[in-house]
Amino acid sequence: MGITGTLSSDQLDSFNSQGYLVIESFANPEDIESMMKRMDKLLDDFDYTTVSVFSTKNQQRVTDDYFYQSAENISFFFEEKAFGDDGRLKKPKQLSINKVGHALHELDPVFKGFSTSEKVSGLLFSLGYKKPVIVQSMYIFKQPGIGGEVVPHQDNSFLYTEPTSCTGLWLALEDATLLNGCLWAIPGSHKNGLARRFLRGENGVYFDQPSPSYDQKDFVSIEVKAGSLVLIHGDLIHQSFENQSSKSRHAYSLHVVDTNGCKWAPENWMRRKVDPEPLFVAS
Repeated sequence: MGITGTLSSDQLDSFNSQGYLVIESFANPEDIESMMKRMDKLLDDFDYTTVSVFSTKNQQRVTDDYFYQSAENISFFFEEKAFGDDGRLKKPKQLSINKVGHALHELDPVFKGFSTSEKVSGLLFSLGYKKPVIVQSMYIFKQPGIGGEVVPHQDNSFLYTEPTSCTGLWLALEDATLLNGCLWAIPGSHKNGLARRFLRGENGVYFDQPSPSYDQKDFVSIEVKAGSLVLIHGDLIHQSFENQSSKSRHAYSLHVVDTNGCKWAPENWMRRKVDPEPLFVAS
Protein backbone atom coordinates (compact mmCIF):
# COMPACT_ATOMS: atom_id res chain seq x y z
CA MET A 1 0.00 0.00 0.00
CA GLY A 2 1.46 3.33 -1.02
CA ILE A 3 1.20 5.25 2.25
CA THR A 4 3.63 8.15 2.54
CA GLY A 5 4.55 10.16 5.61
CA THR A 6 3.03 13.62 5.88
CA LEU A 7 4.96 15.12 8.80
CA SER A 8 8.05 17.24 8.24
CA SER A 9 11.26 16.67 10.19
CA ASP A 10 10.56 19.86 12.18
CA GLN A 11 7.09 18.58 13.11
CA LEU A 12 8.50 15.23 14.18
CA ASP A 13 11.19 16.95 16.24
CA SER A 14 8.56 19.08 17.95
CA PHE A 15 6.34 16.07 18.67
CA ASN A 16 9.24 14.06 20.06
CA SER A 17 10.34 17.00 22.22
CA GLN A 18 6.96 18.24 23.48
CA GLY A 19 4.87 15.07 23.37
CA TYR A 20 2.16 16.73 21.28
CA LEU A 21 1.81 18.50 17.97
CA VAL A 22 -0.85 20.84 16.62
CA ILE A 23 -1.62 20.51 12.91
CA GLU A 24 -3.82 23.37 11.76
CA SER A 25 -6.51 22.89 9.09
CA PHE A 26 -6.12 19.11 9.16
CA ALA A 27 -9.84 18.67 8.48
CA ASN A 28 -11.63 20.85 5.96
CA PRO A 29 -14.99 22.52 6.66
CA GLU A 30 -16.80 19.82 4.66
CA ASP A 31 -15.30 17.06 6.85
CA ILE A 32 -16.37 18.90 9.98
CA GLU A 33 -19.88 19.61 8.75
CA SER A 34 -20.46 16.02 7.68
CA MET A 35 -19.35 14.60 11.03
CA MET A 36 -21.37 17.09 13.07
CA LYS A 37 -24.49 16.56 10.96
CA ARG A 38 -24.08 12.80 11.24
CA MET A 39 -23.81 13.04 15.02
CA ASP A 40 -26.99 15.14 15.11
CA LYS A 41 -28.77 12.30 13.32
CA LEU A 42 -27.33 9.63 15.63
CA LEU A 43 -28.48 11.62 18.65
CA ASP A 44 -31.95 12.13 17.23
CA ASP A 45 -32.33 8.39 16.74
CA PHE A 46 -31.10 6.99 20.04
CA ASP A 47 -33.18 5.95 23.08
CA TYR A 48 -31.59 7.57 26.10
CA THR A 49 -33.22 5.29 28.67
CA THR A 50 -30.54 2.61 28.13
CA VAL A 51 -27.31 4.53 28.67
CA SER A 52 -24.66 5.41 31.24
CA VAL A 53 -23.40 8.43 33.08
CA PHE A 54 -19.72 8.93 32.26
CA SER A 55 -17.20 10.22 34.77
CA THR A 56 -13.45 10.59 34.39
CA LYS A 57 -13.19 11.28 38.12
CA ASN A 58 -14.69 8.02 39.37
CA GLN A 59 -14.38 5.40 36.68
CA GLN A 60 -14.86 2.53 39.13
CA ARG A 61 -18.58 3.31 39.00
CA VAL A 62 -18.76 2.94 35.25
CA THR A 63 -18.45 -0.82 35.10
CA ASP A 64 -21.73 -1.88 33.60
CA ASP A 65 -22.09 -4.02 30.51
CA TYR A 66 -23.11 -1.02 28.45
CA PHE A 67 -19.67 0.49 29.00
CA TYR A 68 -17.80 -2.73 28.24
CA GLN A 69 -19.85 -3.45 25.13
CA SER A 70 -19.20 0.06 23.81
CA ALA A 71 -15.81 -1.21 22.62
CA GLU A 72 -17.55 -2.58 19.53
CA ASN A 73 -20.65 -0.38 19.47
CA ILE A 74 -21.81 3.19 19.04
CA SER A 75 -22.77 3.97 22.64
CA PHE A 76 -23.92 7.14 24.37
CA PHE A 77 -22.73 8.49 27.74
CA PHE A 78 -24.29 11.33 29.71
CA GLU A 79 -22.59 14.12 31.61
CA GLU A 80 -22.57 13.69 35.39
CA LYS A 81 -24.48 16.95 35.87
CA ALA A 82 -27.11 16.16 33.23
CA PHE A 83 -29.68 14.78 35.68
CA GLY A 84 -31.69 16.53 38.37
CA ASP A 85 -32.46 15.14 41.81
CA ASP A 86 -35.59 13.59 40.36
CA GLY A 87 -33.49 11.48 37.98
CA ARG A 88 -34.69 13.34 34.90
CA LEU A 89 -32.60 15.19 32.36
CA LYS A 90 -32.30 18.90 33.08
CA LYS A 91 -31.85 19.71 29.39
CA PRO A 92 -32.65 18.02 26.06
CA LYS A 93 -30.58 14.91 25.37
CA GLN A 94 -28.61 16.75 22.67
CA LEU A 95 -27.27 19.10 25.38
CA SER A 96 -26.76 16.40 28.01
CA ILE A 97 -24.44 13.92 26.30
CA ASN A 98 -20.79 13.71 27.36
CA LYS A 99 -19.54 11.50 24.56
CA VAL A 100 -20.36 8.82 22.01
CA GLY A 101 -17.99 5.88 21.59
CA HIS A 102 -16.12 3.72 21.02
CA ALA A 103 -16.54 2.23 17.52
CA LEU A 104 -17.74 5.13 15.39
CA HIS A 105 -14.67 4.61 13.21
CA GLU A 106 -15.82 1.10 12.34
CA LEU A 107 -19.60 1.20 12.30
CA ASP A 108 -20.54 4.60 10.91
CA PRO A 109 -19.63 5.34 7.27
CA VAL A 110 -19.07 9.08 7.80
CA PHE A 111 -16.70 8.66 10.74
CA LYS A 112 -15.07 5.64 9.15
CA GLY A 113 -14.33 7.66 6.04
CA PHE A 114 -12.39 10.25 7.98
CA SER A 115 -10.74 7.81 10.39
CA THR A 116 -9.35 5.56 7.67
CA SER A 117 -8.37 8.38 5.30
CA GLU A 118 -4.95 8.59 3.73
CA LYS A 119 -4.14 11.73 5.69
CA VAL A 120 -4.66 9.89 8.98
CA SER A 121 -2.58 6.95 7.76
CA GLY A 122 0.11 9.36 6.56
CA LEU A 123 0.50 10.79 10.06
CA LEU A 124 0.85 7.34 11.58
CA PHE A 125 3.34 6.28 8.93
CA SER A 126 5.41 9.37 9.77
CA LEU A 127 5.39 8.34 13.43
CA GLY A 128 6.82 4.95 12.56
CA TYR A 129 3.76 2.74 12.84
CA LYS A 130 4.06 -0.57 10.99
CA LYS A 131 0.62 -2.11 11.43
CA PRO A 132 -1.60 0.43 13.21
CA VAL A 133 -5.14 -0.23 14.36
CA ILE A 134 -7.68 2.24 15.71
CA VAL A 135 -8.78 0.79 19.04
CA GLN A 136 -11.32 3.44 19.93
CA SER A 137 -13.04 6.55 18.65
CA MET A 138 -14.98 9.15 20.61
CA TYR A 139 -17.16 12.10 19.74
CA ILE A 140 -16.79 14.46 22.70
CA PHE A 141 -19.31 17.26 23.24
CA LYS A 142 -18.01 19.32 26.19
CA GLN A 143 -21.47 20.77 26.66
CA PRO A 144 -22.07 24.44 27.57
CA GLY A 145 -22.20 24.88 31.32
CA ILE A 146 -22.02 21.17 32.22
CA GLY A 147 -19.19 19.81 30.06
CA GLY A 148 -17.20 17.86 32.62
CA GLU A 149 -13.56 18.09 33.66
CA VAL A 150 -11.15 15.48 32.31
CA VAL A 151 -8.53 14.95 35.00
CA PRO A 152 -4.79 14.67 34.21
CA HIS A 153 -4.09 11.33 32.54
CA GLN A 154 -1.95 9.42 30.05
CA ASP A 155 -3.62 7.52 27.21
CA ASN A 156 -1.28 4.54 27.58
CA SER A 157 -2.86 3.93 31.00
CA PHE A 158 -6.11 2.88 29.33
CA LEU A 159 -4.89 1.35 26.05
CA TYR A 160 -1.74 -0.48 27.07
CA THR A 161 0.44 -2.54 24.78
CA GLU A 162 3.79 -4.15 25.48
CA PRO A 163 5.79 -2.16 24.52
CA THR A 164 3.59 0.92 24.75
CA SER A 165 2.41 2.28 21.40
CA CYS A 166 -0.70 4.46 21.83
CA THR A 167 -1.08 7.79 20.07
CA GLY A 168 -4.13 10.03 20.36
CA LEU A 169 -5.51 12.05 17.44
CA TRP A 170 -7.77 14.80 18.78
CA LEU A 171 -9.65 16.77 16.14
CA ALA A 172 -11.35 20.05 17.05
CA LEU A 173 -14.74 20.21 15.35
CA GLU A 174 -15.33 23.59 17.01
CA ASP A 175 -12.89 26.17 18.29
CA ALA A 176 -11.34 25.02 21.58
CA THR A 177 -10.62 27.94 23.93
CA LEU A 178 -9.73 28.62 27.55
CA LEU A 179 -13.39 29.36 28.25
CA ASN A 180 -14.97 26.26 26.72
CA GLY A 181 -12.51 23.65 27.96
CA CYS A 182 -9.53 23.34 25.61
CA LEU A 183 -6.81 20.75 26.16
CA TRP A 184 -3.93 21.40 28.55
CA ALA A 185 -0.67 19.42 28.66
CA ILE A 186 2.68 19.27 30.43
CA PRO A 187 5.23 19.63 27.60
CA GLY A 188 7.86 16.92 27.66
CA SER A 189 6.06 14.86 30.31
CA HIS A 190 5.94 11.87 27.96
CA LYS A 191 9.66 11.38 28.60
CA ASN A 192 9.00 10.38 32.23
CA GLY A 193 7.22 7.14 31.37
CA LEU A 194 3.85 5.73 32.37
CA ALA A 195 2.68 6.45 35.92
CA ARG A 196 -0.17 3.95 36.28
CA ARG A 197 -2.52 1.62 34.45
CA PHE A 198 -6.29 1.31 34.22
CA LEU A 199 -7.21 -2.35 34.59
CA ARG A 200 -10.29 -4.52 34.36
CA GLY A 201 -10.71 -7.13 37.04
CA GLU A 202 -13.44 -9.41 38.30
CA ASN A 203 -15.07 -6.59 40.25
CA GLY A 204 -14.83 -3.88 37.63
CA VAL A 205 -12.25 -1.36 36.48
CA TYR A 206 -9.62 0.33 38.63
CA PHE A 207 -6.24 2.06 38.58
CA ASP A 208 -3.28 0.05 39.86
CA GLN A 209 -1.73 3.15 41.45
CA PRO A 210 -3.07 6.38 42.95
CA SER A 211 -2.90 9.44 40.74
CA PRO A 212 0.34 11.40 40.99
CA SER A 213 -0.04 15.01 42.04
CA TYR A 214 0.67 17.58 39.36
CA ASP A 215 1.48 21.27 39.60
CA GLN A 216 -1.01 23.18 37.49
CA LYS A 217 1.71 25.73 36.70
CA ASP A 218 3.43 23.05 34.59
CA PHE A 219 0.49 22.75 32.17
CA VAL A 220 0.17 24.84 29.03
CA SER A 221 -3.09 25.49 27.22
CA ILE A 222 -3.64 24.16 23.70
CA GLU A 223 -6.16 26.53 22.16
CA VAL A 224 -6.98 25.55 18.59
CA LYS A 225 -9.34 26.49 15.78
CA ALA A 226 -11.92 24.10 14.35
CA GLY A 227 -10.26 21.71 11.94
CA SER A 228 -6.99 21.56 13.89
CA LEU A 229 -5.65 18.18 14.94
CA VAL A 230 -3.68 17.61 18.13
CA LEU A 231 -1.37 14.58 18.06
CA ILE A 232 -0.87 13.25 21.59
CA HIS A 233 1.89 10.88 22.71
CA GLY A 234 0.54 8.01 24.80
CA ASP A 235 2.60 9.03 27.85
CA LEU A 236 1.83 12.76 27.66
CA ILE A 237 0.06 14.09 30.75
CA HIS A 238 -2.93 16.10 29.58
CA GLN A 239 -6.30 17.29 30.85
CA SER A 240 -9.17 19.67 30.23
CA PHE A 241 -11.33 21.71 32.57
CA GLU A 242 -15.09 22.07 32.81
CA ASN A 243 -16.81 24.06 30.12
CA GLN A 244 -18.16 27.05 32.00
CA SER A 245 -19.03 28.99 28.86
CA SER A 246 -22.19 29.19 26.77
CA LYS A 247 -20.48 27.50 23.79
CA SER A 248 -19.92 23.79 23.21
CA ARG A 249 -16.52 22.32 22.31
CA HIS A 250 -17.15 19.36 20.03
CA ALA A 251 -14.18 17.14 19.18
CA TYR A 252 -13.57 13.78 17.53
CA SER A 253 -10.75 11.66 18.87
CA LEU A 254 -9.05 8.46 17.77
CA HIS A 255 -6.63 6.27 19.67
CA VAL A 256 -4.24 4.09 17.73
CA VAL A 257 -1.83 1.32 18.74
CA ASP A 258 0.63 -0.73 16.74
CA THR A 259 0.14 -4.47 16.29
CA ASN A 260 3.56 -5.12 14.77
CA GLY A 261 5.80 -6.14 17.65
CA CYS A 262 3.33 -4.80 20.24
CA LYS A 263 1.01 -6.99 22.29
CA TRP A 264 -2.41 -5.79 23.49
CA ALA A 265 -2.66 -6.27 27.25
CA PRO A 266 -5.43 -8.74 28.15
CA GLU A 267 -6.18 -6.87 31.39
CA ASN A 268 -7.12 -3.66 29.53
CA TRP A 269 -10.73 -2.54 30.03
CA MET A 270 -11.38 -2.93 26.30
CA ARG A 271 -11.76 -6.55 25.24
CA ARG A 272 -12.90 -7.00 21.69
CA LYS A 273 -14.45 -10.13 20.26
CA VAL A 274 -13.14 -9.31 16.79
CA ASP A 275 -9.66 -7.86 16.19
CA PRO A 276 -9.69 -4.48 14.40
CA GLU A 277 -8.45 -4.21 10.85
CA PRO A 278 -5.08 -2.46 10.42
CA LEU A 279 -5.07 0.86 8.59
CA PHE A 280 -2.04 -0.29 6.62
CA VAL A 281 0.83 -2.76 6.80
CA ALA A 282 4.25 -1.23 6.22
CA SER A 283 6.99 -3.34 4.72
